[in-house]
Amino acid sequence: MMAISSWEESFSHIVSLAVAYALALPVGWNREKDERSAGIRTFPLVAIASCGFVLVGIAILGRTSPAQARLLEGLITGVGFIGGGAILKHAGKASGTATAASLWATGALGAAVGYGLYDIAVILSLTTFLTLHLSHPLKRASQDRTEPADRQ
Repeated sequence: MMAISSWEESFSHIVSLAVAYALALPVGWNREKDERSAGIRTFPLVAIASCGFVLVGIAILGRTSPAQARLLEGLITGVGFIGGGAILKHAGKASGTATAASLWATGALGAAVGYGLYDIAVILSLTTFLTLHLSHPLKRASQDRTEPADRQ
């Protein structure tokens, strides 16, 4: 039988879930302002769910159990499935791949927080947000340059 968490442990879990939520917000905001299929609600939810699964896994299995690998495998697959729903194909072109990849990165961010790897979580948050934010003008410029050739 499992023991009820102490107040210190519960507070630690709350902090971890809050950190996962906060680190996912910038990515969700970026997707929301660009009116993508997943946004300000989805990204933090993926992060806290991923963090929560890891925290539950640690509580049940322990930190060093080989079953942790299976937990991560299921988490990666599940978040990939959610991301797959963001990818749409229309007129022979796929869209939503950046949103799908961002969801996957956000799942990894949440898992990192759950395992206490805050440095990895912060780096994932920053690089995902900056990639989406800074690459948007480059993508638009490359599309503007290729459109006339596509019209011929």
